[in-house]
Amino acid sequence: MNLMAKSLSFPAYQFQPLINPRYCPLLQRQLLYPYKYPPSHLHRSRLILRNHFPPQCQNPSNSSSLSSTPAHQQEEEQHLEQLKETREALSLFLQEFGVSPEDSVFIASNAPKYANMLVDSVRDLEEWSAWKSGDAGGEEFGELKGFREKVVHMAKVKGDNGKVAFLESIGLNLSSAMNVARYLSKESLPGLIDKVKYMKDIFFTNSDDKILFGKKARRMMMHLSIPIDEDLQQTLSFFEKIEARRGGLDMLGFSDASFRYLVESFPRILSLPIDSHLKPMVQFLESIGISSNRMGNIFLLFPPTILWGAKGIRSRVKAFRNFEFHSFSASQVETVDKSIGKVLVKCPWVLSSGMIENYREILSFFDMEKVPRGSVERAIQSWPHILGCSPGKLKVMVEQFGDLGVRDKKLGQVIATSPQLLLRKPSEFVQGVTFLKDLGFTQDDVGMLLSRCPEIFAASIDNTLRKKIKSLASIGIYEEHLPRVIKKYPEVLVSDFNSTLLPRMKYLMEIGISKRDVAFMVRRFSPLLGYSIDKVLRPKYEFLVQTMEKPVRDVVEYPRYFSHSLEKKIKPRFLVLKQRNIECSLKDMLAKNDEEFNSVFLHSGGRMPVSDSPSAD
Repeated sequence: MNLMAKSLSFPAYQFQPLINPRYCPLLQRQLLYPYKYPPSHLHRSRLILRNHFPPQCQNPSNSSSLSSTPAHQQEEEQHLEQLKETREALSLFLQEFGVSPEDSVFIASNAPKYANMLVDSVRDLEEWSAWKSGDAGGEEFGELKGFREKVVHMAKVKGDNGKVAFLESIGLNLSSAMNVARYLSKESLPGLIDKVKYMKDIFFTNSDDKILFGKKARRMMMHLSIPIDEDLQQTLSFFEKIEARRGGLDMLGFSDASFRYLVESFPRILSLPIDSHLKPMVQFLESIGISSNRMGNIFLLFPPTILWGAKGIRSRVKAFRNFEFHSFSASQVETVDKSIGKVLVKCPWVLSSGMIENYREILSFFDMEKVPRGSVERAIQSWPHILGCSPGKLKVMVEQFGDLGVRDKKLGQVIATSPQLLLRKPSEFVQGVTFLKDLGFTQDDVGMLLSRCPEIFAASIDNTLRKKIKSLASIGIYEEHLPRVIKKYPEVLVSDFNSTLLPRMKYLMEIGISKRDVAFMVRRFSPLLGYSIDKVLRPKYEFLVQTMEKPVRDVVEYPRYFSHSLEKKIKPRFLVLKQRNIECSLKDMLAKNDEEFNSVFLHSGGRMPVSDSPSAD
């Protein structure tokens, strides 16, 4: 692959000659400037000239056999040869503007429609010169002897200085390339090539998983329910163009698929200077914590930011900061900016004027609901798509939470933990509530679960909750046990079974506890499934059998043993009992608070210097 292909990652075109024997301008002005005139005029002019110069090889009585005549084959061969010469001439023409030989060859080889247009223009002007000899323009053209010279002459006459050919080579169709070229009259071709390389490197080369761009775009659109400003409208139109092609928005992160649409939708981006506009913009984004491999999240998901530049983005970040982190001091500004950078990577649309204005209304709404401002800020940091949702839509979900007794501070805790619940469809939320009630939970129980583990209500009933219940049944936790198990450890419904729950059960079986007894332990104390093997289960088991010299069977009778702190409770109490040669069960040793333990085992009103609160440490 040549240098141009490596540096620009241009789409590789399969060259196909396009023979168009009926395309010819009517007037010399149209011949000299064919790109300025509609195809309908050119076609009409071509037909008129063909009446003056009918093809010598055509047989009016048998026109269907035209493709098989030697004359037509010769014409095709001539056309192919002319196209080859055209590409070579175009390559040399581009080099006159300072384009490298490698780049010029690549451009000339990947602009087939532009090359065909030059061939047709030369042919048409040759016909015109033969018919209208003596005209000033035709006389000048007639002085050019070689076909290549004529091609270069036509390329110069078009006046775009090779930009149209370059734009076609990066994926634009010919008409779009001509349109975009009008914005670039002051740009040099080498500078334009460097700019495209720079943009592609920033937007695509170091991007994270490219398929995620489409997913993020759909998510932002899905949750948008506020009036759309001009910037968002242009962005949605850009997405629409990509969605219409094969692969849809999943191709947004791939330069060969989306860069041409980016240029077509925002042609002014190619007129932006690198040193005074693009680089300062990138530097500012880096200063607020956006790494180079995340720049595509900003520029591809919200292209108007490219036009704003560093100054425009900074002003919008400042406006966003006025709402977010309002309680932070001036010395914490850097921390604030880094946090805003994380928000932008998730949803760059928060910089749109519509979302910034909606932020004000959302804060007012939650203030009325007596939700702590800090909880709202954490929710937006975690799930900034909330800013695209109208307060009226949020109110519907807040009322659903209120029906379960989740209000004020509890509501703040819920949205800070699972802010995506605010964007849940009310019907889906109600289905989750009904599902839990069908398992045996009361209305108050459901409200308690919402407060303790709101992730349950964000999970899919069929793809997550039902499958989890089926998995629990496979290890002996049946439906009649679920209310007790889930109340004590609601996270069991959202923990990954294979990577989280099953390894803990396997470990307990490895240390000599039967599968049946493990199920019994879980039914009695379900938080057991949430403890780390290395940090909790293994060290406490080893202390039990090696230091305390107790059988592992004891933890079957008292599984809460694993919930107590090894250093603060288990070891101190064991040493006290050992010094007094007292033997007792794990439950008698650990279930009592300090006062009860002292009363029973020390016969003293004093207190032991240990904590009586359960802990998994």
